[in-house]
Amino acid sequence: MKTELILIGKTTDKHLQAGIDDYIGRIGHYLPFSVTVIPELKNTKSLSEEQQKEREGELILKSLQPSDHLVLLDEHGAERTSVEFAQWMERRQQTVRRLVFCIGGPYGFSKAVYQRANEQVSLSRMTFSHQMVRLVFTEQIYRACTIIKGEPYHHE
Repeated sequence: MKTELILIGKTTDKHLQAGIDDYIGRIGHYLPFSVTVIPELKNTKSLSEEQQKEREGELILKSLQPSDHLVLLDEHGAERTSVEFAQWMERRQQTVRRLVFCIGGPYGFSKAVYQRANEQVSLSRMTFSHQMVRLVFTEQIYRACTIIKGEPYHHE
C-alpha cells in the first residue's frame, strides 16, 4: 500500500521540518510514503475564509486519483490510541491501494473535500498549529509501522 500525506503550504519552522524529514525517512523502511505540498494561495487577504477553503479544496481534489482512500486530519474525526491507529492502518493495507492523508489549510477543508473523503481522523481534542501537526502525525505513522511489525519503539 502506498501512503501519501498532502499538506497545504511548506513547513516554515526548520526544526519541525528536520523532525518531519527524520520520520519520513524512517517510514520509508516500512512502506512507500510520500509528501505532497500544495503551495499556499497567494493574495489571500482578498479572499473570504470560505473562498480560501474552496480554492485549496480544488487543489487537493486535483491531486487525488479516483481510487484513493482519502483520510482528513480533522478535529471532528475519530480519535484512536496509537495501537488502535496501527490496527486501523494494518486493515487498510489489506484493502486500499493508496492511502492519502490530508492536513488542510488554516481554515480547514471545503465541503467538496469533506464529501470526497472516506474518513476523518483526529489526533487530539486539543488544537495544534498546522505546522506542529505535521511532525506529530508523521511520528504517529512511524509509530504505527513499528507496532504493526512488533518492534520495541512503542511502549504500552
